[in-house]
Amino acid sequence: MCGIAGWLDWESPVNPQLVQKITDALSHRGPDASGVKELGPIVLGHRRLSIIDTASTNDQPLSDTSNDYWIVFNGEIYNYLELRRQLESHGSKFRTQGDTEVILEAYKHWGAECLGRLNGMFSFALWDARTQRLLIARDRLGEKPLFYCLPSASSIAFASEPQALRKFVPGYSQVDPAILGQFLALNYTVGARWLVKGIFRLPPAHFMLFERQNQPQIKSYWDLSAYFKNKNTFTSEEEAADRLAEMIEQSVSSRLVSDVPLGAFLSGGIDSSAIVGAMARLGDASKVKTFSIGFQEPSFDEVDEARAASKYLAVDHYDRSLSPAPDTIMKSILKAAEEPLADSSFLPTYCLAELARERVTVALSGDGGDEIFAGYETYSADKFHRAFNQVPRWMSTSVERLAASVLPVSFNKVSFDYKAKQFLAGLQFDSQRAHYSWRNIFSDQERLLILRPEWRTQINAEHPFDEFEKHFQAVTDCHYIDQAMYVDIKTWLPDNILVKVDRATMAHSLEARAPFLDHRLVEFAASLPADLKLKGLRKKHILKESQRKTLPEWILNRKKKGFNAPVSYWLNGQLKMMAREVMHDSCMKEWFVTAEITRLWDEHERKQRDNGLRLLGLTLFGLWLKAHA
Repeated sequence: MCGIAGWLDWESPVNPQLVQKITDALSHRGPDASGVKELGPIVLGHRRLSIIDTASTNDQPLSDTSNDYWIVFNGEIYNYLELRRQLESHGSKFRTQGDTEVILEAYKHWGAECLGRLNGMFSFALWDARTQRLLIARDRLGEKPLFYCLPSASSIAFASEPQALRKFVPGYSQVDPAILGQFLALNYTVGARWLVKGIFRLPPAHFMLFERQNQPQIKSYWDLSAYFKNKNTFTSEEEAADRLAEMIEQSVSSRLVSDVPLGAFLSGGIDSSAIVGAMARLGDASKVKTFSIGFQEPSFDEVDEARAASKYLAVDHYDRSLSPAPDTIMKSILKAAEEPLADSSFLPTYCLAELARERVTVALSGDGGDEIFAGYETYSADKFHRAFNQVPRWMSTSVERLAASVLPVSFNKVSFDYKAKQFLAGLQFDSQRAHYSWRNIFSDQERLLILRPEWRTQINAEHPFDEFEKHFQAVTDCHYIDQAMYVDIKTWLPDNILVKVDRATMAHSLEARAPFLDHRLVEFAASLPADLKLKGLRKKHILKESQRKTLPEWILNRKKKGFNAPVSYWLNGQLKMMAREVMHDSCMKEWFVTAEITRLWDEHERKQRDNGLRLLGLTLFGLWLKAHA
């Protein structure tokens, strides 16, 4: 895992010292080596975390034997040995044993079409001196980030993290009001635009070509929707489960290639247990190191489950129960993310990565399992919505009001009262808008109330649902559960889950690998009928059946807890002073109605309403504003 950066300008000289500063800002992503190379109109920068072929001959920027092709690369290509053999048969010559040079040779042989042959997680920039062309690209699911800006009509700057581009964006703290609207709705931002005006994300499964005297071209190279539309057929459910078990083991096997210590995250749930179980079968189980994090609040703690799973799998397990100073860690995760990503699981993920890095440099994770096998409660909510959508609106509104007044407020993890109120509020929408609403933080009306009047028009000019709707349209003829899963894979997964994992692990120079996100496995899951993934109300049905021969019933049927921090408790305790101070800062008063923030606090303190996620988002946004004021 690494950090990449670069600056190309067709008309004005580029400054290698500035690219060096950008690269230095990414040092946590690659502490092992640093390099900057000036190549006419472009300067490339790289920070290296050495994983495969750790020799200095693999330091980047890296060129081919002709010195006409140069690359900076972040990620891993898991099928690089297979591609290397193919390329050698076509006459390619290699100077290194790593995967970076394979991308160069693949581009030389297949052009941009080489992207479809890469199995891995990646973002890279490749300079073709012969054609004077820059190609930047990102992996299919969005495991590795890539940000860019266009300082002028003739230039582009790019980097692995947004803060590295601040030198190219005048008024770096200039917030895009429409994207702030997204953040208030979701506690994260979605799509190509980022929170700061002028900085963009290259979408997953896309590449950009930047050529002299041509406008930048952004193109997609992978269409997952086709797999949702074209279903596989099997002679039996058991056949499908056996095929899935085989694919999971193959995916894990390909991700065990490493020249540095390797381990895994283990919660004791089906996803991580399936991954660790495969690791144990593929090698010496006693040498597999696993890691978990717990909390003192019982409903948030999974340490006992992780210990039980590690004992069953006979692996070498390490865990730690947190009683952190949350205000300190909040500032740390904000620095790591360089954006106010208000996912309460960011904090434990950050601490988990810190624990794992004490013993390993690479960790496998179960990320992606929920999205591709229907593991979230939201999919059950989608099914209930289908059954309840014939209820008259007046009746559901009455039930919603009754629930709000009768159900006691609990700060426990994803409590019944929280789920019930979210579900009832979503009954007013059609199935697509309802699915979007299950994870809403501030509703449309609540966003209007909390924002100062002068911002409301700009923020409401674009609705946060717009980004979701375009993905729904790509699979509009599919089963409604498949629609919801496809949209989550295109939004929630790359813009929240994988951002959190990338920033939390990279803050500690740890590489995370997600076997469930092998694109072949994702395609296979997409092609399964929806009722094999959510059978009745049994989530991840086919995944559980695929592991029946290797995992016990108590793991297969364990109720999902999720990996969240008890922020609602903390906001009435350890976080209260810092959060209140931040929210009454002058930078927040520019955007928000102070009386509405006070009301949120009063409701939360009196336990009239669990406003934990709303207050968390506002706190992190305020901290971010203060950092860039």
